[in-house]
Amino acid sequence: MGANPISQALVFLVDMVLGLYILAVLLRFLFQVVRADFYNPFSQALVTITNPTLKPLRRTIPGLYGIDLAAVVLLLILQCLKNFIIWLIQDVQPKPMGLVVVSAAELLQLTLWVFIIAIFIRVILSWVSPYAARQNPAVSLLNNLTEPLMRPARQVIRPMGGLDLSPIAVFVLLYLTIILIVRPLLAFGYGLL
Repeated sequence: MGANPISQALVFLVDMVLGLYILAVLLRFLFQVVRADFYNPFSQALVTITNPTLKPLRRTIPGLYGIDLAAVVLLLILQCLKNFIIWLIQDVQPKPMGLVVVSAAELLQLTLWVFIIAIFIRVILSWVSPYAARQNPAVSLLNNLTEPLMRPARQVIRPMGGLDLSPIAVFVLLYLTIILIVRPLLAFGYGLL
């Protein structure tokens, strides 16, 4: 028999609201790591959205070697909160260690999917409108985000006849990371639950 429709609706709402906020904090963190343009309108929107929760944490959690540890802690707290609420709605009593491991693995998986989707969009834009897309501030952020992965791949796999195959190599590496690291970590975390 199926789950209660009200609990399904609650799970959907919690997943959607917290999931979107987690994505906003993650994008802000990733843009900081790749040193994307802070004054880009999309960067500024992310700063505005995430500052209310991130600023108080920054007072107590310092950065380390240019990495915003407050954002990492906030991401883990939010992901744990999301999973905890969803599992409570589904009558699952998670153990703390399992909750943390599953949440960390899900954050890693989300990060990898952000890169996969960003590279895919970048490839599509390069086919559709290679010159007009460069003037768009969103495309500028997309290029800033994906270039640290694309540059080394381009050095190994040179363009052949005007065709850049390096995104395929990056897709393969990212998806292999999901298969070889994230999925075993998720399995381990669910075993701890």
